[in-house]
Amino acid sequence: MSPRASSSPGESESSRYVPPSIVGEGYPLSDRQRGLLALVARLGRERFAPRATRYDREASFPFENYDDLRESGLLGICVPERYGGLGADYITYALVAAEMGRHCAATALTFNMHVCTTLWTGTLADDLDMTAEQRDEHERHRRLHFERIVKHSKIYAQPFSEANPAAASGKAPFGALARKAEGGWILNGEKIFASLAGAADYYGVLCTEDKPDRSLRDTLYLAVPAEVPGLTITGEWDPLGMRGTVSRTLLLQDVFVPHEAQLMPRGIYYQAATRWPHMFFTLAPTYMGIAQAAYDFTVQYLLGEVPGMPLKRRDSPTKQIAVAEMCIKLEQTRALFLRALADARVDPPKAARLRAYAAQYTVMENANEICRLAIRTCGGRSILKPLPLERLYRDSRCGSLMLPWTAEVCLERLGRETLYEPGESEA
Repeated sequence: MSPRASSSPGESESSRYVPPSIVGEGYPLSDRQRGLLALVARLGRERFAPRATRYDREASFPFENYDDLRESGLLGICVPERYGGLGADYITYALVAAEMGRHCAATALTFNMHVCTTLWTGTLADDLDMTAEQRDEHERHRRLHFERIVKHSKIYAQPFSEANPAAASGKAPFGALARKAEGGWILNGEKIFASLAGAADYYGVLCTEDKPDRSLRDTLYLAVPAEVPGLTITGEWDPLGMRGTVSRTLLLQDVFVPHEAQLMPRGIYYQAATRWPHMFFTLAPTYMGIAQAAYDFTVQYLLGEVPGMPLKRRDSPTKQIAVAEMCIKLEQTRALFLRALADARVDPPKAARLRAYAAQYTVMENANEICRLAIRTCGGRSILKPLPLERLYRDSRCGSLMLPWTAEVCLERLGRETLYEPGESEA
């Protein structure tokens, strides 16, 4: 980074803007959390950020970044230590994901799809009610999946969305169907916006057991191998933002998977979705990272600390006010984000559930607003491709569309669940 130019007599020319921790100053971190955040920050600065423009321009998957994640052991960040993983808890992972999103949002977002497979089947599942038989079955199955990740560096994706958004938002059963067969299940259906399409080794497909009177309680969560007969990847991927996720369409036509492909026992996913709502908040950290990155860039840009860019008019009251507005929005967003992470647990109280919706909405909307202010403040050069702001802006706009908690879903749930108790009729 180039030295900061001085605009007033006597001002030190050695001053630097030092980007703060993703959690801000004074937030209590364990030594383990500090170490993981430092590792991801180093990978982000030295490797992920320099590659981000190319992945965005090509709409290509960040394979090199995943090589770095393999080498660093981060693919197993939420695999419990007794299975050979790093054993990070929910909050630790969310902070790491936010730091990653600061450097390459597409990498952070796809990494979330992989990690959620281990988080949901690991510590989250341990909080859920299962019979002894279900617990034994789950233990056998997850040991196999965790071993693939830890020992063989396999990547798991999590195709969620379908053409009917009601399924992914929890209003209707998934349209992808699993029919019970000898030794396993036969799957048919379609998943759209399937991040890591063509890059994952296994796809954690959420589908509905094919039987009469299907309901959300019949949801199955099955790991489908990438090379299995009947699985195809179709369509182009040329979106506004998050281009490096390569979220193409998965088609499943009479795909057979064995019983051990189950990532959760039958019926347990529904219990998780209703009792552990913060499991759907793990997309927010990526956008928290984007918001921080946009603010950092703006301050560095106005100080003349962006290589190749001249000192900008930091003495302008208009730009000072814009930076102040960005700082306020960033700190408001961070405070609600961290509070929501602290709330995450099985069977959270109503206030915590509502706060999670509010936090999701705030992170997604404010990330884009901070990016908008950043572009307006930095001026015309900031929309050029060699600089990261225009990519951050495009990536940030995608956040409010992310199922299952889109901005609209959050507003609907926040209003309805404030005014109605579970099971109470709205008629």
